[in-house]
Amino acid sequence: MNQITDEQNVVIIGGGAAGLSAAVYLARAGLTPLVFAGSPPGGQLMLTTEVENFPGTDSVLGPQLIENLRNQSKKFGTTIIDENITSVETTKRPFTVTTGGGKTYSTKSIIIATGARALWLGLDSEQRLRGKGVSACATCDAFFFRNKSVAVIGGGDSALEEALTLTKFASKVYVVHRRDVFKASKIMQKRVLEHEKIEVIWNAQVEEVVGTLKVEGLKLKVGQDTKTIQVDGVFVAIGHRPDTDLLKGKVELDAKGYLVTTAIAALINFQSPLYTKDQFDVHYQTMTSVPGIFGAGDCVDHVYKQASTAAGLGVQASLDVERWLESQT
Repeated sequence: MNQITDEQNVVIIGGGAAGLSAAVYLARAGLTPLVFAGSPPGGQLMLTTEVENFPGTDSVLGPQLIENLRNQSKKFGTTIIDENITSVETTKRPFTVTTGGGKTYSTKSIIIATGARALWLGLDSEQRLRGKGVSACATCDAFFFRNKSVAVIGGGDSALEEALTLTKFASKVYVVHRRDVFKASKIMQKRVLEHEKIEVIWNAQVEEVVGTLKVEGLKLKVGQDTKTIQVDGVFVAIGHRPDTDLLKGKVELDAKGYLVTTAIAALINFQSPLYTKDQFDVHYQTMTSVPGIFGAGDCVDHVYKQASTAAGLGVQASLDVERWLESQT
């Protein structure tokens, strides 16, 4: 294992919208950030086709948006390494991070921007048609299904919210749920069950997403019967999983595995064994339970899950890092 000799000012773990936006700001501040973008790099945007709702862009493919952010950050002095970090040492300073290739880097601060991934059904047809009618984000993609039929898979609040979002564009929305009752909140259930555009298919398992070059239908097993419904889009809404396994036992995570930052801890009145009201300067909103380690993007945010909100959190984290490093000198 090779220990590099030069201590970094800041290491960013994650090469998506949050990590790269943080890198742009930190590089412009002269802090020469080191980004570990992962392998393959780029996060969920690399699996997205057309992006029309990122501020300042008319329409851009997800991979091109990531490439633009990478080039912008490198122009100001960011170093990007397309490797995965496999371990993080948080108990002493300088912190250290180790790559899958066995190299260890020391750093004064860390931004965790590892993102989250949508949970999928695990069907070959689903994976083959991702970006061709299969999506996990109605806010991102509903516009492309104007006056078309779509299906939402799931029965929680997120799924029903996706369905209601889609009714603003689609002509017909099926909600496919594997049970005979929703687990969503009562008010969400009421809105969905009373909506004229929504039809619920209960006790249904998805067997196949039908289509060759694009989504054409959905094959379901309903009870003992098999049926196929014609749809142009399928939205999988069975949850997200933050990519934070690396941090278990190192910084505080909530019950679902999301990073707990100072801003979130303040909302719960610091009711945590790792947080006390005196431990942090609350001006560092993105700091985790370990001073000097910050969180940004979808590994922190389990509400909005947008590229633009991830980028905003990345900017916040970068400003917090800059001020925190200044306070340590």
